[in-house]
Amino acid sequence: MEALPDPHRTTIAAVATPPGMGAVSMIRISGPAAIRVADLATDGRVSRQEPRCARHCRVTDAGGEILDDGLLTVFPGPRSYTGEDCVEFTGHGGILATREVLGHFLACGALPAGPGEFTRRAFLNGKLDLTQAEGVMDLISAQTRLSLRAARSQLEGVLGRRTTGARDQLLETLAHLEAWIDFPEEDIDPQTGTLLRSRVRDVLAIVDSLLDTADQGRILREGVRTVIYGEPNVGKSSLLNRLLGFERAIVSEIAGTTRDTIEETINLRGIPLRLVDTAGVREAADLIEAEGIQRTVRQIEAADLLLEISDASRPKPEDAVFPATAAKHLRVLNKCDLGEHPSWAGVEAARLSCVTGEGFEALSETIRDSLHFGDVDWGEHAVAINARHQASLAMARNALLAALELLDDANSDPELAAIDLREALDALGEIPGRVGTEDLLGVIFSRFCIGK
Repeated sequence: MEALPDPHRTTIAAVATPPGMGAVSMIRISGPAAIRVADLATDGRVSRQEPRCARHCRVTDAGGEILDDGLLTVFPGPRSYTGEDCVEFTGHGGILATREVLGHFLACGALPAGPGEFTRRAFLNGKLDLTQAEGVMDLISAQTRLSLRAARSQLEGVLGRRTTGARDQLLETLAHLEAWIDFPEEDIDPQTGTLLRSRVRDVLAIVDSLLDTADQGRILREGVRTVIYGEPNVGKSSLLNRLLGFERAIVSEIAGTTRDTIEETINLRGIPLRLVDTAGVREAADLIEAEGIQRTVRQIEAADLLLEISDASRPKPEDAVFPATAAKHLRVLNKCDLGEHPSWAGVEAARLSCVTGEGFEALSETIRDSLHFGDVDWGEHAVAINARHQASLAMARNALLAALELLDDANSDPELAAIDLREALDALGEIPGRVGTEDLLGVIFSRFCIGK
């Protein structure tokens, strides 16, 4: 990818380690004057230092007083993270020492870096495509093994290569079609028959396969909103506590103990679950309980996964009526250690006991399978698109379908199909950043932390 021009090129600096006290801190400087700034802040030997080799140095103020000493590494561009000259200083992790050193680098000519500015420069200088840049943030924020694998896959360029490959394939098809439109006297085969439609369908198949990962991508990044609901005293709070591994919710035999929703996040075999414990559903005894039940209804409407808890030792109740929802629904029979009432015979459910812990392994497998995160479904490629990718792919899909409809019509003008194919081409190009605007970049990189 060719480097994009940046008319406002400056030298920036920021702390690249988390805020607070620690063993070490790292300050990164990047830009055309990075080495000169580091020279001014140290003993002046940085410009003569061997690239990519850590050397001990002291950062001194204008009066020669030592602010900190540590290791300094020089990465001349373009062989650096940002593609421009970079200097990294690793010193002691005290809050004051780090602040003083950064302040001195800024006094020597660097400017404070904004959120994601280092990664943004890496993108502008062709070191990363836009999907890889987003993968950096996903890698930092990953909370489970599967989300880490998906972020690593994106950072390695898997998604960028697949979308770029589809775009290149479409570009070749479009070029042939437009050549026939523009130069009819050259007797170019328009390939408006089976071959051309086959090529467009191949691209459409790639787009569809990526769109199929949208739900998985959202789940890995945001978690599965899992609502635990049911009648009072069936073990909803006990189930929450068992899944969390600690006593988060109050457990009592008194009906109506839980009156508000309680939310916690767990890692279930690589899948982040946002567990929501809700008030028991029944005729409310007072206004406060009624509000709790209303909140239960709202949580059900917003859920990705519903765990309906029932007491296996009591007769099967009539099914409660709730608002329509697209959430996946799993029935869970608790208190199986007390014996199962005959009315539950033949009912498909996960059977367990929050007292003994029996059945929780099977529940974990059932949840994983219901979300299609088994090894067969997920595989090793771990491509998981985000909302931005999904919007661009949906635009590309609509344009490809419109082009196919025109190509199937022998009486249609091929120029109309070419317009749709160009629209699909632009939509696919937006994903790795082949086509974009400053507004789009601003939105993406504003979510990054400073120093990255």
